[in-house]
Amino acid sequence: MTMVRIPPPALPVRDRRAARALSPMLTRLAEERATGVLVREHGVLHLAEGRVVHAESPLAPDLGVLLTAHGTLAAAAWQRAAARAPDPAHAAELLLRSGVLPTGALELCHLDALYDAGYFALAPSGTPGRFRYGPGPRLGPLPSVPVVALEHETLRRRLLLHRLWPDPAADSAPLIRADPAPGPAPAAPVTPRQRAVLDRVDGVRTAAGLARDLGRQAFHTLVDVRRLTAAGWIAPVPADPAPPPAPPPRPTATDPDIALLKRLRDALEAL
Repeated sequence: MTMVRIPPPALPVRDRRAARALSPMLTRLAEERATGVLVREHGVLHLAEGRVVHAESPLAPDLGVLLTAHGTLAAAAWQRAAARAPDPAHAAELLLRSGVLPTGALELCHLDALYDAGYFALAPSGTPGRFRYGPGPRLGPLPSVPVVALEHETLRRRLLLHRLWPDPAADSAPLIRADPAPGPAPAAPVTPRQRAVLDRVDGVRTAAGLARDLGRQAFHTLVDVRRLTAAGWIAPVPADPAPPPAPPPRPTATDPDIALLKRLRDALEAL
């Protein structure tokens, strides 16, 4: 694989907006003990009586991926449960009742998936969220979390990533390998967990794609990605430069201009 040498980008100024409330709408829904689905730009939160019972995001592996990637649950067992349930949360309840997994292991994996997808669902967004009231979500046998707990954990994770490497460009862009910039101190060593990430960096996969390939929580993958970026081992694919501006159109002579030029020519010839 071709290695490129890319110096680390300059560190941006810390964004103080991270300490603000994440979602006033979500806070209000918790206060009124609402039941329904909150749809945001980067994910979905399922609420039951004001508590978060399930979260989904296209940027985070779902519960099925986390359960089956490392042999905690056979893929066939998950597929059977998923085929009988409308969503991953209900599939997990079927597994819980069937006893194919230890209760503690399933509950822990469910919470891991909830906090992981919830982190992305509560990411800053340029579009307003939409809440659909309905009887769908409910407080089931799997643990739910208060809204304040999800927001607190999301803020903690956001600040942790900022301390590791404050430039978020590597979170969503395709990643490429890079040689650490030379300096007086040697580059930070790569841990086995980080090596698994580094070995899969190919200029196409994003952090979310790496998390799915590895069967890991997306946030934990972001931690490895930011550490590798800070050490100079990887970098986001540079954005394509903007095309040069088109040259201004050449002025064209109008009929009055042509008539004026003819009068001037005739006047000059008469001299």
